Amino acid sequence: MAARAGRLKRWGRVLAGLVVLYLLLAYLLLPDIWASYERQPGLAGRPMLTTTTAGIPGDPINVGLVGGRALLVRAMLATGWRPADPITWRSSVEIGLSVVLDRPYPDAPVSTLLYDGRPQALAFEKPVGGSADRRHHVRFWPALEQAAEGQPLFLGAVSFDRSVGISRYTGQITHHIAPDLDAERDALMAGLVEGRFVAGTYRLPGSGPTLNGRNGGGDRYVTDGEVLVGVLQAPPTPGATMPDQLVPAPEPWWRALRHRLWAGLRAAARAVLGS
Repeated sequence: MAARAGRLKRWGRVLAGLVVLYLLLAYLLLPDIWASYERQPGLAGRPMLTTTTAGIPGDPINVGLVGGRALLVRAMLATGWRPADPITWRSSVEIGLSVVLDRPYPDAPVSTLLYDGRPQALAFEKPVGGSADRRHHVRFWPALEQAAEGQPLFLGAVSFDRSVGISRYTGQITHHIAPDLDAERDALMAGLVEGRFVAGTYRLPGSGPTLNGRNGGGDRYVTDGEVLVGVLQAPPTPGATMPDQLVPAPEPWWRALRHRLWAGLRAAARAVLGS
């Protein structure tokens, strides 16, 4: 009898655990996931990965900004980003001399990537050091003329160029990126929030969690695969109180837990791939 009672107790715990798991999935996790997918229904079926002009998979889409083009440009310039020069013979020579002679070129061009078959409409960068071999850079593409907020949505891909070298796929001269794409995405948005150009943020499903991806130059990267979207606004006048809506709402605990778990995996992958 005692053994039978023990088995029943164990099965009761298993059953209770399954019920709790069901409740978490059915009433918290899955509705949250579907709410993310439905946040911008106009993006349904759209790719979340760029390609090079040769058709090689490139950087994943990892950032988005809702608002007009003029406000986007204003926000980026005000937070320290500089527009990248177009690729011409002159700018190509200048970026080469910048790297070889270790001299500044804060408006150095970025290579062309395609999103949904179209080249980037805007590109910005933040140099690090005395030449163009190390820099934060981001490309933006217009994705929706009217997002759910009633404003245009621009999707972007942001990463950090850590050196100049040879593409592992084509043998061409290119920048090599640092693997931690999420850090670049979060830093860009943090700068816009600090500059009071963002009224709120949310996340959209992107390319999906990736611990060992490769971009168009063959560089490894790691990402949680989410797109961090900021809703742009004109900043308040100097001295004005920050509106309440600028204070980010706390994340649900299950999403915060997911982010903490992923942060651990990302740190481990970054240690293996090199920062």
